[in-house]
Amino acid sequence: MDATRRRFLAKSILTTSGLAILPQVNIAASKPKPLGIGIIGTGDRGTGLATLIQNIQGIKLKACCDIFPFRLDQAMKLGDRNTKRYTDYKALLDDKNVEAVIIATPFGMHADMAIDALEAGKHVYCEKTLSFGIDATRQLVRKAKASKQIFQTGHQYHSSRLYRHIVDLVKNDEIGQVSLIESQWNRNGDWRRPVPEPQLEKMINWRMYREFSGGLSAELCSHQIDFSNWIVGAPPVKVMGSGGIDFWKDGRETYDNVHIITEYSNGTRATYTSLTTNSKDNYQIKVLGKKGSILINQKNAWIYREPGFTEDYETGVVDGVSGATKTWHESRGKAIEISHQNPSIQALVDFRDNIVQYKEPLSNIDTGAQVAVIVQMALNAMDNDRVEHWKEEYNFV
Repeated sequence: MDATRRRFLAKSILTTSGLAILPQVNIAASKPKPLGIGIIGTGDRGTGLATLIQNIQGIKLKACCDIFPFRLDQAMKLGDRNTKRYTDYKALLDDKNVEAVIIATPFGMHADMAIDALEAGKHVYCEKTLSFGIDATRQLVRKAKASKQIFQTGHQYHSSRLYRHIVDLVKNDEIGQVSLIESQWNRNGDWRRPVPEPQLEKMINWRMYREFSGGLSAELCSHQIDFSNWIVGAPPVKVMGSGGIDFWKDGRETYDNVHIITEYSNGTRATYTSLTTNSKDNYQIKVLGKKGSILINQKNAWIYREPGFTEDYETGVVDGVSGATKTWHESRGKAIEISHQNPSIQALVDFRDNIVQYKEPLSNIDTGAQVAVIVQMALNAMDNDRVEHWKEEYNFV
């Protein structure tokens, strides 16, 4: 972020919203004017974020927008008498009390809405996956980089203090050279939402239709792809995958199971599995290194040492007769203990602070765009039964 841009936004925020721009500002103590937030898309995720905003100092829900009255009604209950309701997102963008927006609409709508929001002078928190397709991603990246607004991508684990600590451990060689990252996010259910009227099927269950969605790859695997890129510090050079509609024969167009492999230039490989027919261990990431491994779930993490590297860890007893190594079990590893809160709450707090302090988000337009490109590569690989290679034209990020 260049100095000219930093000075411009600092002056802009000081004159328009009365927020003091100081290093390490204590927002709770200084009690500045709350940041006015508008939420575009009040489905499950948008309403969930609106619920969290209620308990975050320095943020005020100023407006909600959705095309479905029943969705909008629920979100409006989380505002106050001054919170405005809109069915046209462009009308929300014209609201002068809205300084920043959260875009939580179907995946395929993100790019156009985010571009319009930037053009309206709003800071943007755009939910994952950032955008649908290479061209849309390229256009959004160009607009965001030309803008003077803060742009944060909603890969909330990038805000997790636990995940940040784990990335630091890996980069500081705590588990040695990483050869493999194994990820899964499994569920057991059809992934459907109830539809009040048949004609609303595609709009309510948009995750199942190619026009709007990248399916499991975009909605679930993208979070863990983001983490792998973060660990390695670069996007992969190859993407492979397999998927199908093998169980839920209900008219859906997106796969009900996906299996993706990414290969990085440093030799690290990462795998991603997402099922809708088995929920064993649900969400999990394993980072496998020469000296040890890290096991992560949504709230906790453990480190395991490889034989010969156990001197500093209480990892239990290895069978000296058979030479058996330890099994994957939480009680056999050393807990990684670090204070952290719900990643979605932390992401919203970070968004507030990034705006107030005019600081580049850790989950930014570049990291979000890389994941969006990889998701599209994975979809192409699965659809066409081929290996996808990172291309020079993807280096717009």
